Amino acid sequence: MDRDWVVFTKGLLRAAMMRKGVTYKGLVERLAAIGVRETEANLRNKISRGGFTGTFLIQCLVAMDISTLRLDDLT
Repeated sequence: MDRDWVVFTKGLLRAAMMRKGVTYKGLVERLAAIGVRETEANLRNKISRGGFTGTFLIQCLVAMDISTLRLDDLT
């Protein structure tokens, strides 16, 4: 299967934010609560580019209190 993995991954994170009703500002605050420092501008750029690590993705999911992720819902 030919898939643009960068687009898929950033879509995954954006979809999780939408489902949880979390804004970029809200995600910055939630990340800070778990010890991850980001600015809102940096967060927007990072997600827009899709250039983030698996560690960052997991940090965002934990910060949003997401413990289960169904990848087949996003295909």
